[in-house]
Amino acid sequence: MLTLCLDTATGPSSIAISRDGQVLAASVVTAPGKRQNAWLLPELERLLGTCELDSAQIDLFACASGPGSFTGVRTGVATIQGLALAHAKPCIGISSLALLAMQLPYAAHPVCPLLDARKNEVYAGLYHCHPLPKPLRDDCALPPAAFLQQLSSTTIFVGDGAIRYRQLIEELLGERALFAPPSHTIPSAAHGALLAEAAFRHGAASTPEHLLPTYLRLSEAELSRQKKI
Repeated sequence: MLTLCLDTATGPSSIAISRDGQVLAASVVTAPGKRQNAWLLPELERLLGTCELDSAQIDLFACASGPGSFTGVRTGVATIQGLALAHAKPCIGISSLALLAMQLPYAAHPVCPLLDARKNEVYAGLYHCHPLPKPLRDDCALPPAAFLQQLSSTTIFVGDGAIRYRQLIEELLGERALFAPPSHTIPSAAHGALLAEAAFRHGAASTPEHLLPTYLRLSEAELSRQKKI
């Protein structure tokens, strides 16, 4: 099975192509906003060319479907929807937090990926990683203290949210808080491709119209619209 995965949801953007669990090619770049859109499709074509492949040969299209940057999430989901629709192939959305947890396979303790959600909140999850992450609770968007108070055991924290709120985490959890190295804070589409293949084997694939972004909270535009209503 040939799998193509995009991650444009959080910070650096990445693309990966894998075949039956083996990564054939991958690329990552820090490309926020308009630069992300300008980079994505040309880089995708370049990677396919490197592998001597055409997009029509891809069997499964996948992306990080959120949470994360609203614009970044929409970019990844819309691109994968378009490719899957054009080639009549299945697609899969991967949790951005599960993708981040993939940085710590075989962790001895639960892994808590934290993404800075702004507005004094974090996108948070809790996973058992042996080796693929399995959720121990639903991903959520909460003030960091409210989420941390729900944790009772030794936990490994990873992500830019863990870096920003490290002092608070240490104050609330003490020695029960462990931290991944800063080098592990960037999720990888290569990991996403492996997650997508595993999800496909368990029947999680969908058609393009059913691939939806996962925001976990309302956007500023939606909040403003609700206030007006």
